[in-house]
Amino acid sequence: MDVYWLEQSAADVPAHDDWLSGNEARVLGGMRFAKRRADWRLGRWTAKRALAVYLNVADDPQSLTAIEITTEPSGAPQAIFENKPAALTISLSHRAGRAICAIAPSGAVLGCDLEMIEPRSDAFAADYFTAEEQALVARSPAADRFRLLALLWSAKESALKALRVGLRLDTRNVAVSLAGALPRDDEDGWHPLEARYDDKTFHGWWHNQGNFLRTLVGAPAPVAPIPLKIWG
Repeated sequence: MDVYWLEQSAADVPAHDDWLSGNEARVLGGMRFAKRRADWRLGRWTAKRALAVYLNVADDPQSLTAIEITTEPSGAPQAIFENKPAALTISLSHRAGRAICAIAPSGAVLGCDLEMIEPRSDAFAADYFTAEEQALVARSPAADRFRLLALLWSAKESALKALRVGLRLDTRNVAVSLAGALPRDDEDGWHPLEARYDDKTFHGWWHNQGNFLRTLVGAPAPVAPIPLKIWG
């Protein structure tokens, strides 16, 4: 399965709101806190730009108002195009002024996540990771530990989004495994992983650049994610 992705930063988001649909503008108007407003706008902007490229439509403000991101009862995002559900599946994530949107064909199962590599305690691993994952972290070189913790956590987040349950499910019910040794943090490209829950196995990928780490899982098994190109 082909999966496409786009990442944007807060600096990419216009100051004005004329690219929002009427419904989206009303939702934004009901948000009281500045950080929530900023994160919400960043996520919507990233998704709309990604969808404009994927759907091969213009990304000027008027055209972007025809693309609307709503929320399903499960909490998963849904793309609306010209007042009808778009024939695709999307997943969104934002962290520290950046956001990612992944797009797959209609009917696919998809989850993506964006995390920062930062110090995390031993208690974090004990609270959220399986025994096997804790053992993997314990035997990893100290220089890789925070990156591995971020990777395992992000992969769990992606799987929980694919399951459409989010953090309502105990993260220790999702078991993450990697293919081979952890590559150097300066290696480009996407690397394979698996996330398992009960009898479900999601195949996926992870990518590390600087302090940011991205994961994506899906079904059917996705090929390495394909970047969406924005011209101009």
